[in-house]
Amino acid sequence: MVGSRGMGADFRRFWVADGLSQIGSRISFVALPLLAITELGASPFQVSLLAVLETAAFLVLGLPVGAWCDGWRNRPVLVVADLGRALALISLPVAAWSGRLALWQLYAVVAVVGVLTVFFDVAHQSYLPRLVDRSHLVEGNSKLQANTSVAEVSGPAAGGLLVQWLSAPLAIVVDAVSFLWSAGWLRAIRSDEPPRERPTDRRLTTEIREGLQFVFGHPVLRAIACSGASVVFFQAASIAIVIAFLALEVGLSPGEVGVLSSIGPLGAVAAALSTGAIARRVGQARLMLVAIVGLGAGMLLVPLTGPGPRLAWFAIGGVISGFCLITVNIVEASFRQALCPDHLMGRMNATMRFMLRATAPFGALLGGVIGTHLGMRTTLWIAALGVLLSSAWLLTSPLRHTRDLPVDDSSAVPAVPPAEGRSR
Repeated sequence: MVGSRGMGADFRRFWVADGLSQIGSRISFVALPLLAITELGASPFQVSLLAVLETAAFLVLGLPVGAWCDGWRNRPVLVVADLGRALALISLPVAAWSGRLALWQLYAVVAVVGVLTVFFDVAHQSYLPRLVDRSHLVEGNSKLQANTSVAEVSGPAAGGLLVQWLSAPLAIVVDAVSFLWSAGWLRAIRSDEPPRERPTDRRLTTEIREGLQFVFGHPVLRAIACSGASVVFFQAASIAIVIAFLALEVGLSPGEVGVLSSIGPLGAVAAALSTGAIARRVGQARLMLVAIVGLGAGMLLVPLTGPGPRLAWFAIGGVISGFCLITVNIVEASFRQALCPDHLMGRMNATMRFMLRATAPFGALLGGVIGTHLGMRTTLWIAALGVLLSSAWLLTSPLRHTRDLPVDDSSAVPAVPPAEGRSR
């Protein structure tokens, strides 16, 4: 196992690296669609394809990467993924400044970044339990979710303002630099991560099947996975067109889009700071059920957005949905990390991430199609209703009968022993 197991210097390095990467990614969340719109004249459907390509890699690589990461050290995977994403992104401003930027290149870069993000995300979630004791998982996940929340507040505003004051290519440069900086902090982690031997007689399909059996053999994990997949599908439809909706239908400038997009995530910051205390008071399971319903309810306010005072609907809906989304993320991530044995950690995380990401390309594509033919506001209504109905997976699961998540419940989990020779 990793040397230091507390919330010490190595976790802080991991935390800083994550924060830098998160902020840069949120800048690109605004900058890439605006680059397509302002520099290349992309339509709402063409913009939605960026979200499709960004997440499509999980359909092909999500499950195999989990098996591979169970046999690899995680930190080198994180470093290589950061460096690769920086190199891919920097090609966009270079092409723009030389006058050769084309939509196909933007799509290609987003697809490459998506592939590297698959490796990063699986290794990232698997690395935390190897860096700190499991008794610190809730604290660790809360701090990492705080990074996400702060990035969602500052990143879109910074991205929109950078695009408006400087240019979209320069905003993307900032994202590339953030990945380089993140890689440097990860390299500075001093704790040794022992090599993880992968037996040569083990078939990849067998290892993938073990991860699937672990998740779908547990009724609560199964409900979390199915609910998450449904939520992500409808969220992707909304995300794919929401920037275009604010810019084209509501009529906001790039800077205004960035600032407005940064108000809602204040709820996510509040959730990262308060979820642990709330969970101790009301119970983890109860909190998850309330939060999943609140997520859909908050999204129902977003389609009411319009010019002037009606911009408040976007901000209020974003605060509510942001708080609820981060609350759900913290509770379920801590639960599955605490439950899962180390030799299955990568495959479990990959299975969950596959379920949470594999539906996103289809949702984003649906958002683009509906937005083109029925209008972007109609798309936002459909997406919000879909997220609200996704709560049924959890509301009808064993969670409704318990106060706290059954982290010690092994009766519903199939016995999947570690492969011979695998490091525990």
